[in-house]
Amino acid sequence: MIIELLKHTGRFFLLLILQLFVLNNIQLSGYINPYLYVLFIMMLPFEAPVWIMLLSSFMMGLLIDMFSDTSGLHASVCVFVAYIRKPILRFISPREGYEASAIPSLSYLGFGWYIWYAGLIVFIHHVTFFYLEAFKFSEFFRTLWRALCSSLFTLLLIFLYQYLTLKPQRSGKK
Repeated sequence: MIIELLKHTGRFFLLLILQLFVLNNIQLSGYINPYLYVLFIMMLPFEAPVWIMLLSSFMMGLLIDMFSDTSGLHASVCVFVAYIRKPILRFISPREGYEASAIPSLSYLGFGWYIWYAGLIVFIHHVTFFYLEAFKFSEFFRTLWRALCSSLFTLLLIFLYQYLTLKPQRSGKK
């Protein structure tokens, strides 16, 4: 239990530092703004209590807002994503369900499931973020294009992170 808590805390600070000092400085042609910190919300255990997900997501967003001068934008989008995570997991749930202590990862349920999960979470996060940032529909298609480009780049970074940091989970066979 304590080891798992330390892993999630370490991931929280790793993604926070990576976002603040590296990824916030990447802006390719104004259309690609990677937000890898959403991976922290995605990798909380399946059966994490809702209040822990909302509180930790709020803290992640608030810390990014403090250093990015975005006035609560990241915090509100993080809380929204944490709130809709459970319904998304129910929507894409495999027949046999999830193990309560497992974390959603590429190695746990495979590429097909993970692309749906990560794709939905990241796209919803980015669409919500960019439309709240723009706060007008006069640039509807430009904002949608920004969200799509940034989502694809963020997904690329998420898959890279998954391949570099997670060990494959072994089946019961030897």
